[in-house]
Amino acid sequence: MKRVLFTVALCIAASACFAQKKAVKEAESIAKGANPDFTEARTLIKGALENPETKDQAQTWYVAGFVEDQQFNIEKTKQMLGQQPNEPVMYEALSNLWPYFEKSYELDQQPNEKGKIKPKYTKKIKGIVSADHVFYINGGAYYFDQKDYKKAYDFFEQYLRISNHPMFEGEKVAERDSNYMTVQFYAAVASMQLGDSKTAIAALNRAKDTDYRANDVYQYLCYEYEQAKDTVNLEKTLEEGLVKFPDEPYYLLSLINVYIYSNRNEKAIESLNAAITKDPKNPQLYDVMGRVYETGMKDYAKAEEYFKKALEINPEYIESISNLGRVYYNQGVNLRDEASRINDAKEYQVELEKANAFFKQAMPYFEKAHQMKPEEREYMIALRGIYYNLNMGDKFEAIEAEMNK
Repeated sequence: MKRVLFTVALCIAASACFAQKKAVKEAESIAKGANPDFTEARTLIKGALENPETKDQAQTWYVAGFVEDQQFNIEKTKQMLGQQPNEPVMYEALSNLWPYFEKSYELDQQPNEKGKIKPKYTKKIKGIVSADHVFYINGGAYYFDQKDYKKAYDFFEQYLRISNHPMFEGEKVAERDSNYMTVQFYAAVASMQLGDSKTAIAALNRAKDTDYRANDVYQYLCYEYEQAKDTVNLEKTLEEGLVKFPDEPYYLLSLINVYIYSNRNEKAIESLNAAITKDPKNPQLYDVMGRVYETGMKDYAKAEEYFKKALEINPEYIESISNLGRVYYNQGVNLRDEASRINDAKEYQVELEKANAFFKQAMPYFEKAHQMKPEEREYMIALRGIYYNLNMGDKFEAIEAEMNK
């Protein structure tokens, strides 16, 4: 009785195995038929992918990828004929096929019972994927335009993974051409929209090793390090960018900000002096130097000197106009605070006049800045304080009314 039951069990197992192999062939047949039912084909192949008897066979995974490629090709043909394809269906199928083919290739490289590797599906896979490769760029662009940055990123990443796969070593698909560099860039840009600094930093670091829009990549990478509060890598990347793009002011100015915020004011001044020697007619450099002395060193005389140098080069440089006004204004505020602590009336009046002298010096600069940028609230606030301290009632009321519009 036991032998009979064992025999029956073997028959049932063989029957199940045969059924799954039949399902694989049937799925392939349906997919390449004149009127393919892709839902049915996917259902059949899904069972084979999960069945222990067929899930480790290269054929099963190849057919799974083949089904996706067939649906992709139907929509792609419409596009090539000038018809409107169903783009979500087309790109969903394209997105699905590579993982299946990648697994099939892996299984196809396994040695047989004699220890020999005799791939049956690798050539077919290479032919299909080589033909489809460039369409991953189109898929990424499609989802990028849809603002579905996760799918866009996934498409660009699949393009790169295919290019880097050992299967294509030495072939055109693996070339590091302009398409490859462009995709690396846009994969990095898409990754920045995902809210995951780790992913974005990895993608940007990969992209910065190519020449395609490298200046943009370095600046994006600095932004991501800043968001991640990784000051070590931020400073390192800024220094690399400064060497690679010496004419791009972003790196120097950002480095100087890093130096200032980390209380390395002498380092900031040293860098600025080197930059001024190289570009002595750049008002921005003198303006930044003035801010280092003002905020970092608390040396208002030096700050005033550099802001004025910037204005000698460009009298309309609004940053230095307002910064010079602020240097005078803050000194006036400091002296007024000191005066408020003096009990002697005569001495108080003397110190108050000194404070008012600074307010008077600040006034024309803030008035000019306000004229140039009337919507800038910072300038209006400063003018309101100046008019109030100098008892300029009419002007005080006028700026108040302007602020309350």
